[in-house]
Formats: sequence, structure tokens, C-alpha cells
Amino acid sequence: MSDFTTLLGDIDSFVWGPFFLIPLLLGTGLILTIRLRGLQFRTLFTALRHGLIDRNDQSGEGDITNYQALTTALAATVGVGNIVGVATAISVGGPGSLFWMWVTGLVGMASKYSEAFLGVRFRTTDSAGEQSGGPQYYLERGIKGPLGKILGLSFTVFAIIASFGIGNLTQANAVATGLHDAFGIQPHISGVIMFIALGAVLLGGIQSIGKVTAAFVPLMILLYIVGAIVVLVINAENIPGAFQLIFTDAFTGTAAAGGFLGSGLILALQMGVARGIFSNESGMGSASIAAAAAKTSHPVRQGLVSMTQTFIDTLVVVTFTGLVIISTGTWDQGKEHAGTLTSDAFAAGLPGHYGGMIVSISLVFFAFSTIIGWSYYGERCMERLVGRHGALPYRMVFTIVVFFGATTELETVWTLADLANGLMALPNLIGLILLSGLVAKETLAYLKFDPKLRASHEDVARHLQEQGTDWK
Repeated sequence: MSDFTTLLGDIDSFVWGPFFLIPLLLGTGLILTIRLRGLQFRTLFTALRHGLIDRNDQSGEGDITNYQALTTALAATVGVGNIVGVATAISVGGPGSLFWMWVTGLVGMASKYSEAFLGVRFRTTDSAGEQSGGPQYYLERGIKGPLGKILGLSFTVFAIIASFGIGNLTQANAVATGLHDAFGIQPHISGVIMFIALGAVLLGGIQSIGKVTAAFVPLMILLYIVGAIVVLVINAENIPGAFQLIFTDAFTGTAAAGGFLGSGLILALQMGVARGIFSNESGMGSASIAAAAAKTSHPVRQGLVSMTQTFIDTLVVVTFTGLVIISTGTWDQGKEHAGTLTSDAFAAGLPGHYGGMIVSISLVFFAFSTIIGWSYYGERCMERLVGRHGALPYRMVFTIVVFFGATTELETVWTLADLANGLMALPNLIGLILLSGLVAKETLAYLKFDPKLRASHEDVARHLQEQGTDWK
């Protein structure tokens, strides 16, 4: 088993290394940013308003509101990566890693927009009358011939594997660890609680998932951010120095300090991008599965709403985590303390045991919400692979697996999950590049017609007719 784990680690290091997936992720995001003329910078406030204030675009077909689609995607992405992933990046790559996480988030917004746009653009109605879409559909339907079929099938298979790894086992383990640290609850009890809670949520399908995440996700993010703000206020005098470390170390590397062994530019870049993608999933294609279920009158509208998910995840939640770790001076403990680094930082910044308690509770909420979001992703991919009759067995197995995740050591599973993430992203990134022309053409045409996303359903229908585009 040790040889197998070592082999997996070597493959994972190559896939997520500086010469394979990292340049492809950044390059794809950069290409899409250029082709979309800096869409994420030009339309961010409009997108935030449409997704968080207007919230419900009820004018189009779909199963859940665009806000519920956003919170479902946030549920799947705001998880362990926002707490442990950030700590791992900084403890190995230094404070400069946070800068590269920001870069990944900024260019990743264009990737997230494009995959959500395509998810809605090529979605279809399944045998139960529900909307179904994502890379498993748009890669095959958008890219004609054998290549599209191969890419779509590859994504489907790797996404199913990832749903049980990064979307279930590792998250359930994090929940059990958090509950044990915060309240002394034994892992097998946590496993039973999650089994019952997850089964109750999944019983109602995407409508139930959408309602739960719409109520649950904003509260969990708010709890964590408020705790981080308190820490930063207490350590306000250290914030300018923290920013200086972030920007200087991003380009010069970090000297050895404390338990930190030091890192160069390449390591800071590698850790920042890898952990950034682990956190926000931009370019992986998964969030487009939730976007495809949204009620919307045009793919551009939901694409922009989905784009804000990366902004919230990386430019907000990840930033708060990173600043807390760096400003409290706990960042240089060394990579062997990565698992507890965020908790140590909050504990150093808040009196008593409140800091560690906030992190433990947040970890429980973040990880369980990720399980809920990924259950839907995996189910939709299973349906694509074997048909609608595969949905119920998948839900049952997925719910059972959560118990084993809570009660089992998962070193090998973590590596396999990370590898499945990378292999899932590969066909999607190829597809995004090949379909970037279609995305840019239809996006720019729609935004010229409706730059503020205020057009009525009837106006949008007339626009589509004039463009000769029947995306439904």
C-alpha cells in the first residue's frame, strides 16, 4: 500500500505540477479573459447585484432559482480548501502563495463564467422533466465528432470518482474531526448523524438541495467571516506588514523562518494555484452542473451569477483566512502543522478558546455543505453515464459512504481525490478553449443588448429570435 500511495503521490505531483495542469488552468483563464474582454472586471457589480439582490430570475425554464444554483455551487466549493487548503499553501509556499491564489481566482472567474454559460447553453431535459447539463453534456454537444464524446465521457467518469473522494470521504472525515475537536463527539456518532442528515436532504432531489443551501450557505460564510474580521481588528497593526509579505514573497520566494523551511517563486506559484483551484474549482466544470438547473432566460445571466461564486470563495473567504494566518504571525510553523494552522491563527487572535471553536464549527459546516453540493454533481454524472435509473442507487451509496469517511483514516484517499480533481479538469479545460469562440460571440452579443441584465423575458426572446439562436 505504501508503494501505491507513493505512486499516486508522484502522479498527483506531476498533474498538479508547474509543467502540466497549472499552466493549462492559468492559460485557459487568461485566454477566456482576453476573448471575453475582461468580463469579470467589467460586469462584477452587475453580476453580484443580479445574483444576490435581484436573486430570482423566474422567467426561464429550470428547476431552482439562480440564487439557489449559486448557493448550491458555493456549498460544493466553500469547504475544507478555504480553511486547510489555504493553510497548506502558505505553510509550504509561504505568504506569496496567497497572491497566486488571488490571481487564480481572478482569471478563474472567466473560466467559471464560461463553463456555467455552456452548462445552461447546452442543457437538456431528462426523462423526469428536470434540467440536466454540465461538461458531460456540453463537451459532447458543443464539440462535434469523436473528440467531444471522449472528452465528455472522461469528465463524467472522473467527476463520479471525485464525488466520492473530494466530495464525500475527505469532507466527512473533516466533519468528524471538527465535531470531535469542538465537542468531543466520537467519529462513529458523527457518521450516523451525517448519514441521517444527508439522506434527508437528498431525498428531495435538487429542489431540496437548493432550499437547504440557500438558507444554510450564507449563514455559514457569515459566521466565519465575522470571526475573521474580529481577529483582523485585534491585529490591525499587522495587516500592512501582512500585505507586504504577500506581494514581495509572491515574486521573490520566502526565506526560512521558524519552522518554515523557505520556498522559491515556483513553489509559491504551484501551491497558490493548486490550492486556489482546490478551493474555487474554476475550470473544473463541476459548478456548471448546478448552473444548468437554474431558472434563467439566457445563459449569460446565469453565467454571470455563477462567476460571482469564485469571487466570494477566493477573493473573500480565502483572503480572510490568509490574512488571519499571516497577520497573527502563525504562518511559519512549518508544513507539518498545516492541518491546525488556521485554528492556531484564530486561537492566537481571539481570547480564550473562541478562535479554535469558530474554526472547528466552520470546518464542520463548510465540509458538510460540500458533501451536499457534490452529491448533486455526482448524481447528474451518474445519470449521464447509465441513465435516470442510476440516480437512486447513487444517492444510497453516496449516503452510506459518508459514514465510512467519518470513521476511516484517509491519507491515500486524499491523494486519489486530488488526482481525480486534476483529471476531471483536463477534458473540461480543453473543451473551454475549443468552445471559447462560441462563448465570446454569444456573450458579447447579449451584453450589448442587455448590459445591466434588466431585459424582460419577452425582450430576451425577441433578441434570441433576431440572433437566430435557440439555446433551449
